[in-house]
Amino acid sequence: MTALGLTQPIVTLSEAQAFVRVETGEEEAILAGLVRTASALCESFVGQVVIARSFSEDLAVSAGWQRLRLSPVSAITGVEAISEGALTPLPAAGFATDIDLSGDGWVRIVDAGAAERVRVSGTAGMAARQHDVPEPIRHGVLRLVAHLYASRDGQAGDPPAAVTALWRPYRKVRLA
Repeated sequence: MTALGLTQPIVTLSEAQAFVRVETGEEEAILAGLVRTASALCESFVGQVVIARSFSEDLAVSAGWQRLRLSPVSAITGVEAISEGALTPLPAAGFATDIDLSGDGWVRIVDAGAAERVRVSGTAGMAARQHDVPEPIRHGVLRLVAHLYASRDGQAGDPPAAVTALWRPYRKVRLA
């Protein structure tokens, strides 16, 4: 199980307002929701966390290397044994971690005592803040927000092909 905070908005509300040409604050709540939705759809499409945030993931105890689900991992900050619902930090000699060049995080449990599961925590994300995100990703989110805003009355249609064209170079596909 991966526990994450909510997807961080990839663009600001003011950027979205300017892009869809909404000047009043009457529809800010709608736009804010659309920004969150478009940001989550972007992360789902590219298969990566875009704005860095903390995570925790529960894994089975295994002496073999296990890849974490989230990517790109920037830090693995802790590994805890889960026993009868209680968390106990594992000593450094009880596990090994690695982050490869593609940003995949890996964990191998050497000694978890009697625990059957462990919780791995850390940080994952492509960028530290919104303005560090590659511009094609940001522009794709703005285009998707505009599409969702224009079709909010049920006249949806397909999202613009330009959105996926902008995101595709950043897409990370896993085979297993």
